[in-house]
Amino acid sequence: MRCPYCGNDDTQVKDSRPTEDSGAIRRRRVCNACGGRFTTFERVQLRDMTVVKKSGRKVPFDREKLSRSVFTALRKRSVDPERVERMISGIVRQLESLGDTEITSDQIGTFVMEGLKSLDDVAFVRFASVYKNFSSADDFRSFLAELGPGENDLRDQHH
Repeated sequence: MRCPYCGNDDTQVKDSRPTEDSGAIRRRRVCNACGGRFTTFERVQLRDMTVVKKSGRKVPFDREKLSRSVFTALRKRSVDPERVERMISGIVRQLESLGDTEITSDQIGTFVMEGLKSLDDVAFVRFASVYKNFSSADDFRSFLAELGPGENDLRDQHH
């Protein structure tokens, strides 16, 4: 595993344990070159999945890409990273439980939207704006109107 501080490949595992949801192994590592300490998470992938894009192009499923898009939507939001990791692991499990080796980008987007809706309203709308390809403020207004009044009513929230 490459050291995130100096880039050296000579790192050593100091501690390994399963995560709370048992979906990964948490490893504490130390770099033998610079002495930097860091944590990695290693996951078991049950099957190779292929993502079918809207264009029809097929690419290998990449959990890191899923994670980056979720964390981008959550940027500068105070949400516990452990909750985010649990949500991402849950999405991957949902995708794997579909039983298909090919999944559509729409299926992934739908699962992410469901997860973010219960995690953080602002991140939910941010992700929706990219996923649904919003092009104007009216797209936001229409989307928020579809949510309707209630606990997900973002119109009255001012941060």
